[in-house]
Amino acid sequence: MDPIHLFDLAGKQARWLSTDQSVIASNVANASTPGYRARSLQPFSEVLDKTGLQLASTAPSHLSLDPLQVQAASIKEENPWEVTESGNSVALEQELIKAGDVNRAYSLNTGIVKTFHAMLMSAAK
Repeated sequence: MDPIHLFDLAGKQARWLSTDQSVIASNVANASTPGYRARSLQPFSEVLDKTGLQLASTAPSHLSLDPLQVQAASIKEENPWEVTESGNSVALEQELIKAGDVNRAYSLNTGIVKTFHAMLMSAAK
C-alpha cells in the first residue's frame, strides 16, 4: 500500500499560508511608512512545482536520482494598485482581499484534513 501524502501536503500548505499571512500583516503594518514597497509570496502552486519528488527504485538496476531540494518561498515586491505621494505601494483593500483568500484557503485545508482524518478513523474501527 502506498503511503498517503495528503497530511504532508496539507502541512506544507498550512505553513505557506502562515508565512503569507505574516507578509500580508507586515504590509498592513507598514501601510503608512514612506517608501515602503508591498511584498507578496509566490503562489503555493509555483512552490510545489519547484519541489522535486524522490523517485522510488524497485530494482538495483534502476537509476538513482537525488531529489530536488525544496526551495523556500521567496518574497517579492508586487505590482501595486496604487502608489501614494510618499512612494508607499500598500493598498489596504488589496491586502484585505489577500487576507480573506488566505482565510478561505486555510479553512478549506483544515476541512479536507478533518474529513480525511474522519474517514481514516472510521476505516480503523
